Amino acid sequence: MQVLHMNKGNGDTSYAKNSTVQSKIISVGKPIMKEAVLEMLCNNVIESMGIADLGCSSGPNSLSVISEIMDTVEAANRLLGRRLVSEFRVFLNDLYSNDFNNIFMSLPAFYDRLKEEKGLEFESCFILGAPGSFYGRLFPTNSLHFVHSSSSLHWLSQVPAGLESNALKRLNKGKLYISKSSPQSVVDAYLLQFRNDFSLFIKSRSRELVAGGRMVLSFMGRSSTDPTTENSCYQWELLAQAIMSLAREGRIEEEKLDSFNAPYYAPCAEEIKDEIQKEGSFTIDRLEAFEIDWDGGAVTDTHTPHGKLSVGRRVAKAIRAVVESMLESHFGIEPDVMDDLFIRYGDIVGTHLSKSRTKYINLVMALTKKW
Repeated sequence: MQVLHMNKGNGDTSYAKNSTVQSKIISVGKPIMKEAVLEMLCNNVIESMGIADLGCSSGPNSLSVISEIMDTVEAANRLLGRRLVSEFRVFLNDLYSNDFNNIFMSLPAFYDRLKEEKGLEFESCFILGAPGSFYGRLFPTNSLHFVHSSSSLHWLSQVPAGLESNALKRLNKGKLYISKSSPQSVVDAYLLQFRNDFSLFIKSRSRELVAGGRMVLSFMGRSSTDPTTENSCYQWELLAQAIMSLAREGRIEEEKLDSFNAPYYAPCAEEIKDEIQKEGSFTIDRLEAFEIDWDGGAVTDTHTPHGKLSVGRRVAKAIRAVVESMLESHFGIEPDVMDDLFIRYGDIVGTHLSKSRTKYINLVMALTKKW
């Protein structure tokens, strides 16, 4: 999984420039996050508040959640007429390959905004990087009060067992993820990997959070128990079509397509509830589903030639910013072929969205640590 990282820097194909969808997802979840923070603070005065943003990535979204949490604390101070938090310990987590330099370079401006907008009482804010996989322990026992994660937990810790690139049998030929033509063994392997990963995530956070601490998690899911529905897998289906078109021209090896399976899973609400209830340390306060446009809702005229082209390009750039590192590692794609791949993908997506406005399903949940 070390090959999974968002595109670095601030260039045209960078994650920093192509994370509108993720920003929209954060925005949709803000009311639930604010509610969770306020409920936690109503009966507590916290000397040093430990906050972790898991899967922080880089770019403009990385610090927006932290700023929002601080705004919520400030609102609670005014509401209750007293200072509830003396200082903030903020941990920004992602894999070791994340572009942490991009985040750290933005910290001086972030600190300046804190002083200017929130006053001197908010100068006690300590922000640290915490690289590593969140599928396991990251922080000391009882050190955190609030955990946030957005657009990250749909990424698995690894490709499911039996579907690795070196597996003897190709079970999911011509596909990148679960599809309607995938055998049941592929679906079962993905579900098992999700269960193992998510249960480990919950167990790890239960050790790190104090009693009464909160978690707000937001990630791609699906509205149906059927994992082959369009809103859970069709973006991968279309990307496979673009790769196959290059394979037919001999520019990508078809065998490499047959051996690639994305370390991704979009669960349904029932699958999430099962794992949380089995682990037993958390109560589920909220669990809601929201529809999100593939392009974040930026293009509305998808039925016109211009709109079709525009929405396809936006979606292709957004997907490229997320998956290019994996594709480059597995397929060994040269830059010019990668450019051509995502031009084709944009055309395929634009054509699809001009006929059917398929949307992502984003699941947002608020959890409270019991003891």
